[in-house]
Amino acid sequence: MILITEFMDEAAVKSLANTFETIYDPDLADRQDDIPSKLANVEALIVRNRTKVTKELLSTAPNLKCVGRLGVGLDNIDQVACAERGVTVFPAIGANNLSVAEYVISSAMTLLRGAYTSTNEVLAGGWPRQACAGREISGKTLGLIGFGAIAQHTATLARALGMDICAYDPFLPSDHNAWEGAQSLDLEALLVKSDVISLHTPLTPDTHHLINADRLSHMKTDAILINAARGGVVDESALSNALRDGKLGGAAFDVFETEPVTLESGTIFKDVPNLLLTPHIAGVTAESNVRVSSLIAKTVANHLAAPE
Repeated sequence: MILITEFMDEAAVKSLANTFETIYDPDLADRQDDIPSKLANVEALIVRNRTKVTKELLSTAPNLKCVGRLGVGLDNIDQVACAERGVTVFPAIGANNLSVAEYVISSAMTLLRGAYTSTNEVLAGGWPRQACAGREISGKTLGLIGFGAIAQHTATLARALGMDICAYDPFLPSDHNAWEGAQSLDLEALLVKSDVISLHTPLTPDTHHLINADRLSHMKTDAILINAARGGVVDESALSNALRDGKLGGAAFDVFETEPVTLESGTIFKDVPNLLLTPHIAGVTAESNVRVSSLIAKTVANHLAAPE
């Protein structure tokens, strides 16, 4: 039996249902407490980022063989507990690289240009041409914090637009071909140099609040910060203060320390200028959903069909 707790491409769901008993409840993640009662006979669990696959949850799934993650981040899955129980975790590596890269570039262009929020003013009779002139992305420096597959894809798109690329990644070997066309810098030098900074790191004890008030102070006052990686990598309070005080040019956030953002947790962003907020959808497009869903459906099906 397969249990799917969050949205998945319908064609991929049908492909699984043709071979396996499949329960598809895309809203089940909103009812986390209901999940354990459905796991007794489940061999494969397919989730996105909202289902918390904890040690306690795993204890209610005695027949579980694998967890398919419709995405690449594994913050919501206790990988140690899975390994201890012999449960294999399958992330959709590579399937949403393009969608996240496009999110970064489109956010950068929107914030640099600064003209795309003028609709209401124009319709009200305003004509703010000078205020909306904005800046071009060509010739700007993109700083990538973390230089894995998604960041490398982002760099490819950015180069095509005439951007210069620098990156900070102490874990990527210096002879890796990704460094061709990208300058390797330490973190502080990257913050000082970059016009647009995009985060591509997991959330770990070492990266929690990696971008804090001190590091924000090293950035250009007109720089753009984009976080489509993980909430918690940026100190949200420090970021909001920097934007309010005019010490940062703009920011786009797709991930947050508290997800989903609530009325209470969202107050930190209230009346913050030049800020774009999206609900953790950088990796989710119509096209990437098909790729991610298809990859996980095939991987899970193959794993369940393999002889033990």
